Amino acid sequence: MNIRLLPKKDSSASIWGGGLTYEYIIYPETAKYSDRDFIFRISSATIEKVPSEFTKFKGYYRYLVMLDNYLDIELNKEKKRYEKYEIIEFNSADEVTSYTKGTDFNWMVSEKVSNHKLKITNGNQNYNAEIIILFSLHTTIIKINEKLYDLEPHDLLVIENQKKENIVLDFSNECLCGILDF
Repeated sequence: MNIRLLPKKDSSASIWGGGLTYEYIIYPETAKYSDRDFIFRISSATIEKVPSEFTKFKGYYRYLVMLDNYLDIELNKEKKRYEKYEIIEFNSADEVTSYTKGTDFNWMVSEKVSNHKLKITNGNQNYNAEIIILFSLHTTIIKINEKLYDLEPHDLLVIENQKKENIVLDFSNECLCGILDF
């Protein structure tokens, strides 16, 4: 089992059409964002321009969560409103236009991966997925099999669990928790 803490402060910014994007991880590490050859990618973006067209990614599924605001969007020409921390799921090739400024969490998963899910969680949880992602919404202490990890808001913890061992997690605060099995 491999556990990596990826602090928000260590992520680097790139420009997208509506603001800045901060990449935490692209998996596998040899993948290139521009080649669209990754299994998954986790980032956080600012939406600074209204309206903003979200970047399309054919062959990917997307989870998006607003971290500081509600989100008014048009998804394939249908108007929708999502509240802060509400999980939005859509095909990354969909037409998405944002009419709200703010900061989001963004997880793109290749359509080749059949088992993936994102939820908000706290308390005690047991997982045995191959990849577990934990994104802190607030200052959080996460205990993983008795070892403590201190996370600041918007830090990311990635657990690679190739043997699919049972992992006991205990959260001091709400986190976004994603699981992925190949």
